[in-house]
Order: sequence, then C-alpha cells, then structure tokens
Amino acid sequence: MQPIEAVIFDADGTLVDSETPGLDVLHEQALALGLSWEREALHDRFRGVRMADCAASLAAEAGRHEPGFADAFLQQIRTAMAERFRCGLSPMAGAEALLRRLTLPFCIATNGPREKVELTLGLTGLLPLVQQRLYSAYEVGSFKPEPGLFLHAAAGLGVAPARCAVVEDSLPGVQAGLAAGMQVFTLLPRQQAPLALQDRAIFIRELAELERYF
Repeated sequence: MQPIEAVIFDADGTLVDSETPGLDVLHEQALALGLSWEREALHDRFRGVRMADCAASLAAEAGRHEPGFADAFLQQIRTAMAERFRCGLSPMAGAEALLRRLTLPFCIATNGPREKVELTLGLTGLLPLVQQRLYSAYEVGSFKPEPGLFLHAAAGLGVAPARCAVVEDSLPGVQAGLAAGMQVFTLLPRQQAPLALQDRAIFIRELAELERYF
C-alpha cells in the first residue's frame, strides 16, 4: 500500500445510516406497484445503485412503460425517502468522531444528488464537518461502479488516485474505487463481495477500525 494522503467517503450507509431506511422506502414503493420483492432481496439487489436505475428497473418489471412514468416514479420515491429521513436519521457509529479527528484532506463522493446528501448530512449534524467538500455523480456525469466520480474527487483534492483511500459500503462503490486505482476500505460484509474482489479491498466492521490506517 502506498501512503494514504486523502480520504474519499461515500455518504449513504458509510457516514449516514440512511441506506436501510432508504431501501425500505424503495421496497414499499415496489410493493405498491404490485411487485412481490422480499425486503432483503431488494436491499441486496439495489444497494448502492443509482436511484434512477432502481426506479426504471422496478417500473419496467411492473410493466409500466407509459411515457414519463419512470421519471414520476423516481420523484415519488425521492419525496417519500426525504419524508422518512426527516422522521429520524442517525450518523453511522463513529462517523462524527472520525471526521473530527481526521487530519488528512477528505471529501464525500456520492451517487446521490447534492440536495439529498446535504439533507442527510444536515439531519445528522455532519454537514458542518464536511464544509461543502461534496461531489455528486449527477454533477460529474459518472456513476459508481464507474471510476469517474472518484477520479474527479481525487483531482479536486490534488492527490494521486493511488494515494487516496475510499471508504464505501456497497459493491458498486467498491468496484468504482478499485477501478480508480484507489485503496478501498469497505463496510460491505466480505461474503457479499465476489471472490475476485475479496483480496483487493480491506473489509471493516465499523468506522473506528480506520484509525489503524489513517
């Protein structure tokens, strides 16, 4: 491993405990369309996937091909998620302490739109610690598992990709970090990663473990 000079964090499920409630909303919306997804199966299938792709996939599965439906369904999902988040949202265990002690440059790079990550970080009290160091795939035009978002973030930090650490919780995020040539740390359970990736990332159970590395 090369020395780590900067850290790039995912937001949902990494710094903010929003992945599970958000996917629960997606599951509820899928059931409302008449689909028969099991909760855990839907969580596994769509964790870390761009929400527009989630909405389009579920709409197609439900046979809703009429013009504009997928876009309207996506907005319905986002509105329901925002309402769920406002009912109560917590930072991931150790997230605030990690951001406060970190002396390396860091930023957040998310597949979500800026307004979503600003909402979730604001609700959990983490937004002031980030100081607007946010990169959204919607603004960059590259979505995980593509590496472009992370490469853009590394350029913004002024650090070579190989000297950047990525902290992720989803398979698309892990794949993006590895494709970018970065050092990947992940909260994803090892058994959920393909065998080909299990030796290429460092699997952690909680954010506090990162103190050993940076």
